[in-house]
Amino acid sequence: MPPRCVVKKFLARPQHEGLGAVVRRSIGRFELRYFDPFLVLDEFSVSAPAGFPDHPHRGFETVTYMLQGAMTHEDFEGHKGTIEAGDLQWMTAGRGIVHSEMPAAEGTQKGLQLWINLSSKHKMIKPRYQEIPSEDIAEAAKDGIKVRIIAGESLGAKSPIYTRTPTMYLDFTLKPGSHLQQPIPKSYNAFVYVLEGEGIFGPHESASVSAHNLLLLSGSGDGLEAWNKSTKPLRFILVGGEPLGEPVAQLGPFVMNTQQEIDQTVEDFDNYTNGFEKAKHWRSQARIGLDY
Repeated sequence: MPPRCVVKKFLARPQHEGLGAVVRRSIGRFELRYFDPFLVLDEFSVSAPAGFPDHPHRGFETVTYMLQGAMTHEDFEGHKGTIEAGDLQWMTAGRGIVHSEMPAAEGTQKGLQLWINLSSKHKMIKPRYQEIPSEDIAEAAKDGIKVRIIAGESLGAKSPIYTRTPTMYLDFTLKPGSHLQQPIPKSYNAFVYVLEGEGIFGPHESASVSAHNLLLLSGSGDGLEAWNKSTKPLRFILVGGEPLGEPVAQLGPFVMNTQQEIDQTVEDFDNYTNGFEKAKHWRSQARIGLDY
């Protein structure tokens, strides 16, 4: 069977988000509101004092993968930590979390944040974290291809991350002249996001694609084929997930199945109930600093 084809291509242009941060949003924008089960993909760039101060989430997961610098995370459950270049944080917001994400180093911090929807039966579960430092992320290399396995498996290596919504998330670097063939589960929706260099994705005769482009892959085909025919390394992520096939009701950082559930979430957040109790008296250290 031939490989999956690129059916749509989007250039992610910079936009402002949070407090002075700049993001390139490819999923979750006007042209592509949702790609089941993925809600948002941001390539972010932030320098102090800009950042993402105290804000809530409910009904999905956030996956933060640092590319450069470091970010400190705090939440109202008392969880606090710093993730540096190459580190991963997989946060299941579930029924509710309020947290902040702020720069922890000089210069510019860069990374990717992916929002993965949760099925209706998992939306109100207890929040949890999976954090993996860079040195513990599974890696494999073969024939000019290096892969870091954030979720799923590739080249015989497997990630320890548990994905409540079945997901694969692979960070590939292809040396000049190399060729990749990566299986994708047949039922998954999948996309590529190019980080550095340029490459050919899908059939061999396809046009090359450069950095900051999102490529939606067709639903049929025997995985992904990619070539680096340039003189510089090609780096991209391949992400796939099992579609939930459920209705999506979204109001900013709240993602449920019905408008009634969104209304209830707003009420819960405003009244500090049903998962948001600790938000009433909590402020992050970053927010306390900003208030002064």
